[in-house]
Amino acid sequence: MKKRMALLLALAIGSVCVFSGCNSGTKESITVFNYGMYIDPEILDDFTAETGIEVLYEEASTPEELYAKYSAGAVKYDCLCTSEYVLMKMMAEGSLQEMDFSKFEHIDNISPEIWEFCSTFDEGNKYVLPYFWGTVGILYNTEMVDEEIDSWDALFNGKYSGSIYMQNSMRDAFMIAEKYQGHSCNTTDRAELEAAKNLLIEQKPDVYQYLVDEVRDEMIAENAAIGVVYSGDGILAELENDKLKYVIPKEGTNLWIDCWAMTKECENQDAVYEFLDYLVCREDVAEKNFEYVYYATSNQATIANLDEEVRNNKTLFPDLDDMSGCEVYQRLDDDTVNLMNDYWKDIKSE
Repeated sequence: MKKRMALLLALAIGSVCVFSGCNSGTKESITVFNYGMYIDPEILDDFTAETGIEVLYEEASTPEELYAKYSAGAVKYDCLCTSEYVLMKMMAEGSLQEMDFSKFEHIDNISPEIWEFCSTFDEGNKYVLPYFWGTVGILYNTEMVDEEIDSWDALFNGKYSGSIYMQNSMRDAFMIAEKYQGHSCNTTDRAELEAAKNLLIEQKPDVYQYLVDEVRDEMIAENAAIGVVYSGDGILAELENDKLKYVIPKEGTNLWIDCWAMTKECENQDAVYEFLDYLVCREDVAEKNFEYVYYATSNQATIANLDEEVRNNKTLFPDLDDMSGCEVYQRLDDDTVNLMNDYWKDIKSE
């Protein structure tokens, strides 16, 4: 965690390169696609030094951006990490290869509870290796608001107009509106989707900015009263600024999990198995990566090594059996996705 904050500072002054792949003495390479700030860059170099396998690494900001870049076909990715609803779409399209988990030396370190979680969208646990998981919630400044916030209503009641950061993600924005209106975040009902769109358009004058990862840093800097963040960013923000508090709204939210998968284009499967086993399953590496990313890890051996205070932090490691109203995103049909895309354009253009 400390290394991640140090890197954020270094990036701010333009002195750090987060890409790996400069070792000319490597014997082979794999091309890896992931979200930004979602792996400790040192791990990529350590892996290359230990195995001789070069990691050509690329980042995306959102699931939609990652999927669009993959689908464009300009780069042949060997493996990628993304969200469950994108993985479901890619499985349905035949874009992923089944993985042979017997080739993972440290696979027993992955929590059975998280495997069960993944089976809700990857039946039989054939395609994906769980990585990090968490929730979407509200991060608020306790000195800039005069109440205990426990509802999505704080984003829509006009009380904090001009002091709200929303996620610049179509699926997450619609999820918030849908849960607030008492609907499923996986609804395909046109009337419910239109109601969510209208609510988000009505809210737009109150939104200071639509951002993604930057919300955490803006809230730490106290540039707004409320921000929508992922749970890991909420934890990091609380640690950096004790005025901040992360909450899961009472109406429920998205319970998400990001996983690694091997693409159909991958020809160097053995190198991918070695990389993913090293990154996700190996206890010491997963612990180092957790300290950098600071989201709930799927590696139960790593969790067992953490300080009791960290292990018992329910924002970081919520009880999956006590998540009333929370839903995992499901894959939506193409007509619904196209409709939401059109609605999202309407929202952003208003």
